[in-house]
Amino acid sequence: MALEAMHHEDAKMSEAHEARSSQWIPSRFAPLRALVIQTSVLGLMFVALLVFAFAHHQASAQESAPARTTEVVTTNVPVSRLPGVGLAGFVRDAAGPVAGATVRVATTENKTTTIADGSFVLTGIQGSAPFTVTAWAPGYYVGWAALQPDGPELKMGQPVSITLKLHYTTDNLDYEWFSFEGVKGSKSCALCHTQNPEWEADAHSQAAVNPRFLTMYEGSDVKGRLSPLTKFGDAGNALPPDPAKPYYGPGFKLDYPNRAGNCAACHTPLASRISNVQNCAWSGCHIDLTTERSQGLVPLGPSPLNLTGDAAEGITCDFCHKIGDVYLDPHTRLPQPDMPGILSYRLYRPAEGQQLFFGTFDDIPRRVSYLPLQSESAFCAPCHYGVFGGIVGAGHVTGGVTIYNSYGEWLESPYSDPVTGKTCQDCHMPTVDYDYIVFPERGGVKRSGDRIHNHQMPGAADEQFLQNSVTMTVTARFQGNALVVDVSITNDKTGHHIPTDAPMRHMMLEVRAQDTLGFSLLLRGGSLLPAWAGNLAGRPGRGYAKILRDDWTGETPTSAYWRPVTIVEDTRLAAFATDSSRYIFDLPAAGRGAVVDARLVFRRAFQELMEQKGWTDADVLMEQERVEVKAEVKVETGKEPVFGGCYCRCGDGMP
Repeated sequence: MALEAMHHEDAKMSEAHEARSSQWIPSRFAPLRALVIQTSVLGLMFVALLVFAFAHHQASAQESAPARTTEVVTTNVPVSRLPGVGLAGFVRDAAGPVAGATVRVATTENKTTTIADGSFVLTGIQGSAPFTVTAWAPGYYVGWAALQPDGPELKMGQPVSITLKLHYTTDNLDYEWFSFEGVKGSKSCALCHTQNPEWEADAHSQAAVNPRFLTMYEGSDVKGRLSPLTKFGDAGNALPPDPAKPYYGPGFKLDYPNRAGNCAACHTPLASRISNVQNCAWSGCHIDLTTERSQGLVPLGPSPLNLTGDAAEGITCDFCHKIGDVYLDPHTRLPQPDMPGILSYRLYRPAEGQQLFFGTFDDIPRRVSYLPLQSESAFCAPCHYGVFGGIVGAGHVTGGVTIYNSYGEWLESPYSDPVTGKTCQDCHMPTVDYDYIVFPERGGVKRSGDRIHNHQMPGAADEQFLQNSVTMTVTARFQGNALVVDVSITNDKTGHHIPTDAPMRHMMLEVRAQDTLGFSLLLRGGSLLPAWAGNLAGRPGRGYAKILRDDWTGETPTSAYWRPVTIVEDTRLAAFATDSSRYIFDLPAAGRGAVVDARLVFRRAFQELMEQKGWTDADVLMEQERVEVKAEVKVETGKEPVFGGCYCRCGDGMP
């Protein structure tokens, strides 16, 4: 989330550097200054040289006791247009010139880049109100200079000076997550930022309290009733549940009651302050007894259960905006399989007196640094790629099974093309129809809505999103002595397989045929939905899922993917893939037409598992189509009537 309302460094620092800069004017600006003076003598003619606008920012209070937040630009007065002119200046840090810095007229697309000596020239400056020019380079906070249209930079050609400050590069494990004006956690962001309600409706904010996640981890149902602990045979394999005892589905803690597992690394990264540089604790593979006897060498693995405070917020605003880098294997371009979630992120948690937020804007002069990575799919990779099982080594997992892989699927698809493709953010964080990221009463200024991104991040829980994922076409015709139905489903709007990630998710295509009086037509050829389709099992159609087999018990499909498993079938649709299927039904009685209904349904989990856990997520109707085949009677002299047919589409409804 953009953190435009955070307090900036003392504005007086900029004024001091500006005073020093008057003694340092690069020779490349001398002709420009002479021109300004000459133009001034001639009465400035028709151009007010180097006019540049922005509202002056009020100095903020100390970070330790923040006052009311404001933005640098506080005016919403329309800017009257004047012929564009130029502005010269330089960007430097404590050591000297900064080359390659992005210099921008704040909140606009008017920008340039500094050259080797740190100098820049911005052309096309327009307006008659105060403006701010900002500068940013990798490793620095955003710097700025607030200018007045009648200031020396504009009237006399004095170069504007912007001094950048390096941000810290350390990570403080003892950091108390962000609070503001006495409000803790992500609620503190809501004081200023418009996107907070979006995040609260997003699955990331629910990661620590998601009932599907928690009941699968704990081995309970939604009422808190626990299944019995798993019993193991002499060979070390888990035995099937005892049918004489109540069973509420599988659970990681039923199989491994003395281990934490690695679930917290993605779902609840605020659950612990242990280091994320090495994976010993976050992977959760050591039993509690090992931790106790290690004399502090092996930290206790983080548990996602019974969390409070910031940790119970799942993937928070502050967590995402403290990420400064992602560690990917240069060969596979994927995270290391033994480093899920937080283990593949570089965090910049501040020490006392420090603060830093990474964002997608390079013109917000607060405790902010621009991070292009936040607009790249790689930012999502650590939590959307997961290998389970096998033998964990340094940087690799031998014999593991890739369970979560939406990032890898995207990487292998045409969507990953840097020129013609799309990023995760393009689809899951679309631009908005409003023009503030900070409430106006908190100092927010207007920005183009196509630079602001929605933080609701729709996915598998969003019905409208699912209904805009694939395209289904249905045709039907009488051919010989049968009704022939062809169905094709194309994944033409999704940058990864569909469904993706959690292997319990699946889609089901159901095809029904009736005559015009409502009598069902018997299927003579074509596939049937499998047993795992629950109430739709055995009906004409197809299933789309990644099916896992439990190598201990043979259960298929299984959703206990933390156990040794084998992928026995993967019928999901890759990006731009098409699945075609044909169904042959009996002809209707003479003189009757036929009606074919096809529908594609998304289900969050296998029905048997949902019933065990008490989950009540409704099916989502992704696509539906009805095709009517009309009967025609052809009578030829001296011959018996011949019944033929054609097909037409006649509405969207299902009977």
